[in-house]
Amino acid sequence: MLIYAHRGASIDFTEGSKAAYLGALAQGADGFECDVRLTKDKQIICYHDSDTKRLSNIDLKIAKSSYEELKREANPYRLDELLDLAISNKKDLVIELKHPVPTGALIEKLVHKLLLSRNTEIKNSGISISLISFSYLATLRNLKSGYQAGYLVKNSKLIKINPAPVIALNINIVRQNPKVITDQHKKGKTVFVWTVNEATDLLLCAKMGVDVVVTDRPAIAKCYLN
Repeated sequence: MLIYAHRGASIDFTEGSKAAYLGALAQGADGFECDVRLTKDKQIICYHDSDTKRLSNIDLKIAKSSYEELKREANPYRLDELLDLAISNKKDLVIELKHPVPTGALIEKLVHKLLLSRNTEIKNSGISISLISFSYLATLRNLKSGYQAGYLVKNSKLIKINPAPVIALNINIVRQNPKVITDQHKKGKTVFVWTVNEATDLLLCAKMGVDVVVTDRPAIAKCYLN
């Protein structure tokens, strides 16, 4: 079972920051997970929220602010910078494309374009790139990217409509019905589970043969699982 760092080592560092991903690297994570949004000037940044209020002292809307404005106030990590880190250190990368957003499908288009421009480096590094989203339509777009696509699910009723080879399940679904992992594997699906921080959940995922756990605590997860 692989251990991916959720927005980096986000228990120990500001989530989605360069420090968080360097921390995840130091803690031995097998891969990185990030959320991506577009700035006003169409820069792809690793940022979960639609604004900076929760993580900084100022409230800026991501979609209405330039990258330079955001850099001064919140210092977001760009996706191309995280991709550099992943390639150079041979770490898998999971990119969650956030929706709904004012620019609609443009986020997929620009992420796919970035990955295409780095395709040779990605292939030579041997890392896995996965594109995931809660949006069904975004998942369909990601299926055309040439990279592994996955559907994020926090309501078990949506599992049956997953069009992608990867299903990314909320840990609550697995707690309520561990057999869902076996059922998805029988259908040929790769199973990611998020966000897995507790020892009992990590051990349950390992027991059920989950392919990837996404955790805020990669170092602790490795301790429990090794």
